[in-house]
Amino acid sequence: MGIPQPTFYIFKCEQSAPPGFPKPSCVSANNPESQQLFQHLAQKLMEKGIIAAVQPVRTGCLNRCQLGPVMLVEPGHYMYVGLDKEKIDRIIEEHIIGGNPVQEYLIPKEYWDEPMSIADVIKMAGGA
Repeated sequence: MGIPQPTFYIFKCEQSAPPGFPKPSCVSANNPESQQLFQHLAQKLMEKGIIAAVQPVRTGCLNRCQLGPVMLVEPGHYMYVGLDKEKIDRIIEEHIIGGNPVQEYLIPKEYWDEPMSIADVIKMAGGA
């Protein structure tokens, strides 16, 4: 019997833009709470006793900076935006435990449309 894989992976963007950099970032000196969100996520998963089935992952830029703080829940490509501690708590309760993604925190469709096919990307790049 092997070690079971996690049910979910939660990729939390931890990208911080340097001071004076025009691009918004998911972890910001101007937003002290943003610096605590990954720790809050991991702590809540531990408190709920589900950390064995849900793997939180610190990640770099997920390319939706203007909507940050963001995190991506897999499986399903669920991108959550504008996060704070209360939203993370609700996502854990309703999506991770309850199985129902929190629609109002999901990224708007114009920023997160259907995935591109690899074949189309190769064609656009002038490949085979």
